Amino acid sequence: MEIEGYHFPDDLYYDKEHCWCRVEGNVVVTGTTDFAQKMAGEIVYVQLPLIGKSVTQGKPCAALESGKWVGRIYAVVSGKVVEVNEELEDTPDSINGGPYEQGWIFKIEPSNLEEDLKNLMQGDDLVQFIKSEIIRVAAEKK
Repeated sequence: MEIEGYHFPDDLYYDKEHCWCRVEGNVVVTGTTDFAQKMAGEIVYVQLPLIGKSVTQGKPCAALESGKWVGRIYAVVSGKVVEVNEELEDTPDSINGGPYEQGWIFKIEPSNLEEDLKNLMQGDDLVQFIKSEIIRVAAEKK
């Protein structure tokens, strides 16, 4: 779906920290949204979590840096990191080129997927949240 010029695939789940996740069997792929990467500008560095690290939904576990911004990446679900996108070490701007494809950041083996998904957004909830974020960001620029 498109929300005021920002792309959000319908089959993903989203959190209020502008991260997304896609369930692929017993693994959850995660990354940052189109909205977040456009607000950040060109991504120049990604700090990936360690494989094997336990992460908790809503807690920081990785970081991104652009020329004008440094931000944390939050775990969309709780569990254990089982894979990271090592390509981002050499080409962090892959996130800008495709945040939902080649720009994925890490994969988690979830510990309580059903419960965690209840805390995430899709559909109308996502639309309302992103519209409010667009208003918030515009007000901050004034």
